[in-house]
Amino acid sequence: MEGFMAVGLLMLLMIIGVPVAWSFAGVLAYMVYVYDANLNTLMLQGYRSVDSVILIALPLFVLTGYMMQSGGIAKRLVDFIEVMIGKRKGGMGASMVMASGIFGAIAGTATAAVASIGTIMIGPLEQRGYPRSYSSALLGISSLLGILIPPSITMILFAVVTRQSVAACFAASVGPAILLIVGLILANRFGVGRFFNEVSSAAGNGMEKLPSKGKATLKAFPALSLPVIILGGIYGGVFTPTEAAAVAAFSAMLIGFFIYRDMNLKSFARSVVAAAETTGTVILILLFSFMIGRILASERIPQDLTELVSTFIQNPLLILIAVNLFLIFAGMIMDDVSVTVVVAPLFLPLMVDTGIHPVHFASIVACSVVIGANSPPVAPILYMACRIGKVSIHKTVKPALALMAFVGLPVMLVTTFVPELSLFLPRWLGFV
Repeated sequence: MEGFMAVGLLMLLMIIGVPVAWSFAGVLAYMVYVYDANLNTLMLQGYRSVDSVILIALPLFVLTGYMMQSGGIAKRLVDFIEVMIGKRKGGMGASMVMASGIFGAIAGTATAAVASIGTIMIGPLEQRGYPRSYSSALLGISSLLGILIPPSITMILFAVVTRQSVAACFAASVGPAILLIVGLILANRFGVGRFFNEVSSAAGNGMEKLPSKGKATLKAFPALSLPVIILGGIYGGVFTPTEAAAVAAFSAMLIGFFIYRDMNLKSFARSVVAAAETTGTVILILLFSFMIGRILASERIPQDLTELVSTFIQNPLLILIAVNLFLIFAGMIMDDVSVTVVVAPLFLPLMVDTGIHPVHFASIVACSVVIGANSPPVAPILYMACRIGKVSIHKTVKPALALMAFVGLPVMLVTTFVPELSLFLPRWLGFV
């Protein structure tokens, strides 16, 4: 019972506006008091858990995302994709989805994708006839491809807190990511002409003339080579995910400074400071969550949760549906880091007992975050997309809910009930 009270307290603190890291600190203080835990021992165990080589990848990938934004990499990617598919029906919306996917394959974060892709594309989308409310909703959900497409910071955190292979968790989310990309592109194409009219000629609206295909490809080649180097290196066994993060950050810095020359010392310093602030918050959350996890494990709360659910629900199908609903609800209240480091380990024993592979559960959690991060009341990614799109959240909720109902939720259900979608690639690569 105390475990559920702790999760409830965490949600309450976040709802009333307490910063995420200090919400975790409040829950830790509550659990230390309730279970009379030794805080000195917990601090030592928490420090040892955070002192991980794998977690070095976290600040490096975050820094890569910020440098992509300030170094001109995101703009070249958007220009390339728009030249290739932007003139087709629904092409501009599809360009945003694809750009977010490629951005995610380099930076592994959703917030940087929202800021970078949204700043570049919302204006041109409006000139092509896309309502800002719809564009912001599409930006919000497509930016979450950074969580599904490896390298993903969320999957790194999941692997750390559940002691799974980072590469296996990376590979598990590729199938759902492809399914989400296809679903968003099809939904966007269906909406064009029915809910809004797309202007076919960019030149007639005073938009900036795009470069030719050859010129756009040449300019985007350094940026396009990054995901190939990163993912090829990881799955080819050339370097570990942590080393891949270092390669990504160093490559983004070289491209920004010496190839595109959009980055200067001032913008680089801003990127470093922003990455440090983001990383500091996440590490604090991880530290507190590891300490909370130690208390939960010592009190056998995950096992008690498994027994409680099994008592009321015997059907594995219903258990999966119940866990999916809880994950979506948790994602509506908490950010992706909180869901990953608290809720996922809590339900992992139940999932294993139900017959779900831990790596498969990683992709289920990632899909739930895609829905939750765009669902009010908290909806951090959707709110950020609205700020970038300069549109009211009230106008954006309707198209956002439609995209999640007809694309996000079906992708999550297929991911949940078709295990091979998540496990095929990790098995083929020999990770599971």
